[in-house]
Amino acid sequence: MKKTIFGFAAMLSVLALAACGGGSTDSSGSKSAENNEQKNLSFPIATKNDGDAIKDGELEAAVATDSQFKGLFQWEFYQDAFDRAFMEPSHEPLFSNDDSFKITDDGAATLDLDQETKKATIKVKDNVKWSDGKDVTADDVIFPYEIIGHKDYTGIRYDDTFRNIVGMEEYHDGSADTISGIKKVDDKTVEIEYKDVNPSMLQSGGGIWTYAAPKHTLEGVAIKDMESSDQVRKNPVTFGPYYMSNIVAGESVEYLPNEYYWRGTPKLKKITMKSVPTASATEALNSKLYDMIFQMPTDTYDTYKDISGYTNLGREQTSYTYIGFKLGKWDKETKSVEYNPDSKMGDKSLRQAMGYALNNDAVGERFYAGLRSNATSLIPPVFEAYHDGDMKGYTEDLDKAKKLLDDAGYKDVDDDGLREDKDGNKLTINFASMSGGETAQPLADYYIQQWKKIGLDVKYTTGRLIEFNSFYDKLENDDPEIDVYQAAWSTGTDPNPIGLWGPNAAFNYTRFESDENTELINDINSSKAFDEEYQKEAYKKWQEYAFEEAFAIPTLFRNEVLPVNDRVKDWNWSYDEPNPWANVSVTADSRS
Repeated sequence: MKKTIFGFAAMLSVLALAACGGGSTDSSGSKSAENNEQKNLSFPIATKNDGDAIKDGELEAAVATDSQFKGLFQWEFYQDAFDRAFMEPSHEPLFSNDDSFKITDDGAATLDLDQETKKATIKVKDNVKWSDGKDVTADDVIFPYEIIGHKDYTGIRYDDTFRNIVGMEEYHDGSADTISGIKKVDDKTVEIEYKDVNPSMLQSGGGIWTYAAPKHTLEGVAIKDMESSDQVRKNPVTFGPYYMSNIVAGESVEYLPNEYYWRGTPKLKKITMKSVPTASATEALNSKLYDMIFQMPTDTYDTYKDISGYTNLGREQTSYTYIGFKLGKWDKETKSVEYNPDSKMGDKSLRQAMGYALNNDAVGERFYAGLRSNATSLIPPVFEAYHDGDMKGYTEDLDKAKKLLDDAGYKDVDDDGLREDKDGNKLTINFASMSGGETAQPLADYYIQQWKKIGLDVKYTTGRLIEFNSFYDKLENDDPEIDVYQAAWSTGTDPNPIGLWGPNAAFNYTRFESDENTELINDINSSKAFDEEYQKEAYKKWQEYAFEEAFAIPTLFRNEVLPVNDRVKDWNWSYDEPNPWANVSVTADSRS
């Protein structure tokens, strides 16, 4: 999830939740924390319904959101978890993955990575077709690279993973008409040559683009116009179990079965998915309006945990909430971070102090019914092989926070209880956070209150909380009125930090960059990291560096809950389930 930016996040993006490492595994596959006071909550990961599926059943789902979805229904352009949620029934990746998010041969295509030649071979299976009956071909596998790599591309995914392809930079700058490192072997097979190969290329959603694009419907559209085209927003052609048959912009999507679906005929006659305001989500369940509601607010879990007729599924998220510090700008010409060490938040002691002012375990208990807990690292614990379970992260220590500020020269010169900057001038820090749900305002107020306790004058950017889409517009455009912000990030299925914290990542909203940060990230992406112990150590070193520099302070690891009506059959929410929409059905005409 942006990658995947994700509901309350980039991305809470872009997806698809949390405790500290080292705990036991419960039935949801999530770990219970051993080093804090988090509640021991356990959820099933799949429905249990022994009834017979009815013929021509219809399912009604919703996404809890306080913003209209953007409707960028194409993998190359979507940016947040809301669009992603609406894409799930109809859009499918090329690859499947196991429970460690490693690519398997069970998807629509297979992947072979040759470390010696630095080449990846992608082969589409013979029976995979688009929803209009056309075969998914090698041209469709190549086309996303031609879209994202093009100089007129309007999305945000052209980063180091694409620059790593031989010939991509020449294609991007216009000195070549084709990408020399990408070769069509036959109608179903593509070979891609890379400058370097790394273990993320074996990870779903990692260093190799995971999706195909229907060239036969999109190639007549100028790339600069593609994002706003009908082929993306109104009638996308896909190869998932359903296709989008009717889109009401920002409100709802209707889906009909894809008769050409490569795994077999889906079970439902129709699916309808709508947006529902977070404040109305619980009442919608009480009124039996939907079979399931995605992205249910965890801050109101106590209001829907016992609703009759529903079972709550749960899982550890691949995302986390964080406090980010604006430390520079995005250079649109070079498509890279322009870090400014002299920015207002440029002193890491100031950033660290703001981290030590917060009690995030208490936040998880008070605001999120124990479904969130103190985040200790920028790698979520769902990625067991990479998360550093020994890190304690930032925990409340007001004395330590004050000493950091004192030693760095942030003193209260005029005895008004608020610190001035190092030059004795008034210091006001502008804080941006999103509106939405019952918790957003009291949580943001708590942060400001805690920062005041250590002598920092923090005020809201715009004077109030900011609507989701406006919030990200301001972040992406480096609004000078933002010094600090609260957001969240969904890593998707690859925890590699290059896509969020690398020097060429548009999602690096902090705009932090350093030689050491780049070197450590490059180490994670080196061929040496094919050795599992080396890779684990490389992740550990980067996590320790990120903690010390505090360009972003992780605040909450997350669990997500999905209420599912008891008439729903064969829904499996596991991360290694190839596609839950392919098998889901209902066993009654109506919800009870």
